[in-house]
Amino acid sequence: MQPLRVALGERAYPIHIGAGLLGEAALYAPHVRCRRVAVVTSAAVRPLYLGRVQAALAAAGGEALAVVVEDGEQAKRWETLDRVYDALLGARLGRDALLVALGGGVIGDLAGFAAATYQRGVPYLQLPTTLLAQVDSSVGGKTAINHARGKNMVGAFHQPLAVIADVTTLDSLPDRELRAGVAEVIKHGLALDREFLEWLEANLEKLLARERGALAHAVRRSCELKAQVVAGDEREAGQRALLNFGHTFGHAIELGTGYGTWLHGEAVAAGMVMAAELSARAGSLARADVERVRALIARAGLPARGPALGAERYLELMHGDKKAAGGRLRFVLLESLGRAALRADLDPRLVRESIAAAVQ
Repeated sequence: MQPLRVALGERAYPIHIGAGLLGEAALYAPHVRCRRVAVVTSAAVRPLYLGRVQAALAAAGGEALAVVVEDGEQAKRWETLDRVYDALLGARLGRDALLVALGGGVIGDLAGFAAATYQRGVPYLQLPTTLLAQVDSSVGGKTAINHARGKNMVGAFHQPLAVIADVTTLDSLPDRELRAGVAEVIKHGLALDREFLEWLEANLEKLLARERGALAHAVRRSCELKAQVVAGDEREAGQRALLNFGHTFGHAIELGTGYGTWLHGEAVAAGMVMAAELSARAGSLARADVERVRALIARAGLPARGPALGAERYLELMHGDKKAAGGRLRFVLLESLGRAALRADLDPRLVRESIAAAVQ
């Protein structure tokens, strides 16, 4: 496939999507040059793809150090980031180093933040190996680690040199992680593109069955939508916030249950149902469309109800979210299917009612 392009002027970069791309030395060659390379990956991904990537980097002229960290959301913390710094410093990598993020969204966020901050910033490549990372977190330059008081609270915007999304890596994903990625695909349709949403409703079983053509289309269309938004609002001053549909509730679920108990996509799925409920109660979405959202989430094998933390606990957790402004909660609501808008003028009573209607 022809690469997509994230149009950010001098920080513009390509998104390569296709099968077998991790081993293509030509995709790495423009970025390796004389740089020393460090590949940050996880314990689970290492035996699957690290050797292939190191061989491709070597063919492109780079010798890659491997930095392996633990799996899961618990890796997005200061202690793990410090171990990455220690490995880079121990290998005496300088500002001419190239970092490579090989793994899912956690690795992309962690390695991207390391690249943004190591010696005041070094370049990096995103090599996403999960559906969630390929359709969402690898694109747009958001990097971060978590804090005990909130998800992604310590981070930076740092765009990659390129994204290389090899859809064959999705063959090795556990079913639960594949479904979590589908949640972010659904988000793009619900918030930005009704036609894509209708395609998802017609082809959901093909995605879950890992049909290569359906997966490639879902990844490409999701990246197209996100690239358009990022090009117009790189640092989330306006329209980019619409990509957070379901995330205000979802982040509260992740923090309230303990990072890693719910996968990010699972929490976002339940959060999208809550956000749809709130949209209806605020008068912007038809009740039938709320049920359509709920039905699609359930068909994908994702949770359509959040954990029963209590409405007041949800509100407490959401007030700590970075999307709150001036002490007021902001929500991404649906004006219709495929069209989202940011709202900050909602009655807390409606928020409580929406939570109560969509918990276990």
